[in-house]
Amino acid sequence: MLASDTGPAEGPSANASCLIEAIAAAYLSQTSGEPALALRCAITDALADLLEAERWTRERSRLISRGFVRGRLDDTGDAL
Repeated sequence: MLASDTGPAEGPSANASCLIEAIAAAYLSQTSGEPALALRCAITDALADLLEAERWTRERSRLISRGFVRGRLDDTGDAL
């Protein structure tokens, strides 16, 4: 017997499951019920989000590094 056969799930995994089902339903609706196309669209969107997050992380890291360089001490011991 599967866990889904024993009644409604509870807890964080149930919330994640509901969210996953909602996302899947939205992609299926967007693609007129074509599961292969829905999967490709979901993967494309996920990769685009991942690339954007990586770009944002690199940008933040660059800004933090620049801040450390600007705040370094010069030869006289005074901050720049």
